[in-house]
Amino acid sequence: MCCCSGSIWGAGMHTSISEILKEKTLKSSRRSLPCLAQSQTHPQNLNHFLSVPLSPEPKTYTHNVSASCTHITPRLTDTSQDVYTEEREVAEFEPKTDETLLVQQKPVSRAKLEGNNSENPSGLMFRDGKKRIDYILVYKKSSPQVEKRCTFERNLRAEGLMLEKEPSLTNSDIMFVKIHAPWDTLCKYCYFTDWKKKTMGRVRQLKSWLPRNPMKLDKEALPDLEETDCYTAPFSRARMHHFTINNRETFFSNSTRSRIVHHVLQRTKYEDGKSKMGINRLLGNSTYEAAFPPHEGSYKSRHPIKTHGAQNHRHLLYERWARWGIWYKYQPLDLIRRYFGEKIGLYFAWLGWYTGMLIPAALVGLFVFLYGLFTMDSSQVSKEICEANTTIMCPMCEGNCSSWTLSDSCVYAKVTHLFDNGGTVFFAIFMAIWATVFLEFWKRRRAELTYDWDLIDWEEEEEELRPQFEAKYSRKERVNPISGKPEPFQPFTDKLSRLMVSVSGIFFMISLVLTAVFAVVVFRLIAMEKFASFQWEFVKKNWQFATSGTGVCINFMIIMSLNVVYEKVAYLLTNLEHPRTESEWENSFALKMFLFQFVNLNSSTFYIAFFLGRFAGRPGDYNKLFNRWRMEECHPSGCLIDLCLQMGVIMVLKQIWNNFMELGYPLLQNWWSRRKMKRAGEQNNSKDQLPQWDRDWNLQPMNAHGLVDEYLEMVLQFGFTTIFVAAFPLAPLLALLNNIIEIRLDAYKFVTQWRRPMPARATDIGIWHGILEGIGVVAVITNAFVIAITSDYIPRFVYAFKYGPCVDKGYRCLRGYLNNSLSVFDMGELKNGSYHTRYCRYRDYRAPPWSPEPYEFTLQFWHVLAARLAFIIVFEHLVFGIKTFIAHMIPDMPKDLCDRMRREKYLMQEMMYEAELEHLQKERKKNGKRYHHEWP
Repeated sequence: MCCCSGSIWGAGMHTSISEILKEKTLKSSRRSLPCLAQSQTHPQNLNHFLSVPLSPEPKTYTHNVSASCTHITPRLTDTSQDVYTEEREVAEFEPKTDETLLVQQKPVSRAKLEGNNSENPSGLMFRDGKKRIDYILVYKKSSPQVEKRCTFERNLRAEGLMLEKEPSLTNSDIMFVKIHAPWDTLCKYCYFTDWKKKTMGRVRQLKSWLPRNPMKLDKEALPDLEETDCYTAPFSRARMHHFTINNRETFFSNSTRSRIVHHVLQRTKYEDGKSKMGINRLLGNSTYEAAFPPHEGSYKSRHPIKTHGAQNHRHLLYERWARWGIWYKYQPLDLIRRYFGEKIGLYFAWLGWYTGMLIPAALVGLFVFLYGLFTMDSSQVSKEICEANTTIMCPMCEGNCSSWTLSDSCVYAKVTHLFDNGGTVFFAIFMAIWATVFLEFWKRRRAELTYDWDLIDWEEEEEELRPQFEAKYSRKERVNPISGKPEPFQPFTDKLSRLMVSVSGIFFMISLVLTAVFAVVVFRLIAMEKFASFQWEFVKKNWQFATSGTGVCINFMIIMSLNVVYEKVAYLLTNLEHPRTESEWENSFALKMFLFQFVNLNSSTFYIAFFLGRFAGRPGDYNKLFNRWRMEECHPSGCLIDLCLQMGVIMVLKQIWNNFMELGYPLLQNWWSRRKMKRAGEQNNSKDQLPQWDRDWNLQPMNAHGLVDEYLEMVLQFGFTTIFVAAFPLAPLLALLNNIIEIRLDAYKFVTQWRRPMPARATDIGIWHGILEGIGVVAVITNAFVIAITSDYIPRFVYAFKYGPCVDKGYRCLRGYLNNSLSVFDMGELKNGSYHTRYCRYRDYRAPPWSPEPYEFTLQFWHVLAARLAFIIVFEHLVFGIKTFIAHMIPDMPKDLCDRMRREKYLMQEMMYEAELEHLQKERKKNGKRYHHEWP
């Protein structure tokens, strides 16, 4: 894989790429790593190899322009050197192939898979069948931006790329521009490349006797991923003789070639002026309709893969990764990285790691749920509620509501015990520790992947500036402290003012979320009165479920509606900030989207967990909203079931909706595109005979925000799984089931439904790791408050140890807890309504009406409050202490990996020194110079 330096344009905005590269021809990079050749395998004519010019000499071209550009008058003074035709440039840039210059080795299987498509050779090649298509540009013939397009394509040819045009077979207005990067151009722009390192044979021998893991893919199923016995080193054209080059056409992988072409497309001008550059601007002004690297052929084959093998990497990915039938198999991460790039490879590696770590969390949560299920009938609180046939509860409203018997809510009490039982505290502590272990071991896994993928030395400073940033601040420059070259600079005052506007927009949108939550609260208050006085006895009996169920459904619809608005606002605010690099833009956008959707998704959950029933008041003195609607209160068995219902419904509905939008919507769009293709191509070719660029054009493009939506969905799920897990122990199980589907769904989408994205590099998951750590901290605090305030764990604990009938007998019991937790109210104090009994019960710790201080808080209330505060402090300090200890004990990088890195670095330096020494000695011998008195 290859990446171009981000400091290319630091030398000056008016300098072309070719001019800058001419100054850096012999400058070796410290990065990127192709396989080193052994010193004894050097070809004898390497001096001739290095003498071959790495960029074509300027030629004289005749004034012969393609049909689409014939009416354009060239602005350049020497038109004969800048006007190109497709036929001429194919001849001039024909790559020179000298088989005597190649190191003879047994060809690897990657060359077979990355070579021509056996079924449709023209689908991935130029018309001559030799030049591989590295990138596709699409434009409409009817587009008025002809001059910009022709200037852009002429400049692309000047940079060393080869172009060829093809009309679409399904749409007469569509033209495809095929781009090929010759060997010389690849070497010129690829400062560094990387290949897989040599593996330790000892590990392989240690595991050879173990039984076969059914979750692992067969080695025969992935013949392309055999490990090479070579070390890697920084790539440099001046030291090309150090590297094993079997075949120029396969030395750079397809993803590497596409990345190089994309780099040139981003930095090529289409008009005079510093801001008039880049394919992104041309896509924005409709000069081009699309730009994408092509897929490596079809993902399906008429022949089974077991007998005939894979026809290309895409076919192999579909058969060994994207099919639903192998949902239980590990992912082929090396193949994913090779085809889609490290950034997407790391996403699927993180998603797979997260899914695997959910297995123990799901098992423990299921155990806690089953414990509640098996002890539901034996629960003392549930039994007392179900047997309370004579306990009359106060009316739920002051209008048409009547008093009700506590035993009517027997089912509600039993369901509450499923989630509010003795295992709740243990599970909350377990999940807090689990979140820390998950993140710490992910750091180790990421370190191993970055080592295997040769990304250890790839750093952020190599990233390129965004063209939009360069265009905005091209007049103000300062010297980059790393590269030492001038580059555009954003003044601090300008950055601060834009940041303040962005922060104001964020707070405005968060206030909009809180307004929506307030509207849902008002709806719940109105619905509570209506359902409590409903004529249908079934609804009247289960008014709690009816109120919570309708409230959460309304809330879910508001959440999904506001998400559409948040995305557009976040995009606008991020562009307003003018981030310096693409990673800064993506991190800023991701943070805004997370803040918006996190608040949108969890604000109503926070209300139910910490505010529902806390300000209801008491009978005869209820607190009312706008002096009209009585505040909602909790069931005698607690408020935890409302929180559980809120989480369960939103989590399930959101996962179903996300899965539909991720796969169902693209499927419908592609089905419609195929239908139009079939109608348009009835007189030409069938679908199977369409070239690859035509088929890719009719696929859906990847999301404009890259992997932000994919990460956002999983991070929000991680929040649901950890923040309120004490109220819903089944959340990890639901997340596990969803992620098993999500992995194959995303794989199927990437391989079959989306155009191939530009392979990008990354060493980690970016800002998402910090967000996950923040969620882990918030989860400890919220679970402490949920157990202490929302659940009845602390009141039951205080009763059992202080007020229970079994305290004097030396053991703890909850007998009589229900009667102790209910206070008495004299209904004769109500001015309206007639009731059959004088006294009713309500949930609170208040003095009875016949006491000297009626309806005042009892001593037990203050004991419970003190116990709650003490529990929060002890729980937080205990869990944070355990988390810190675990994070300190688990190193971010395995020790054996550190040793392997140091060992490989030492061997690489020794090998390069010996190879350079041998090469210089051969050169001096060949030239007849005396060298025995000279070093080396």
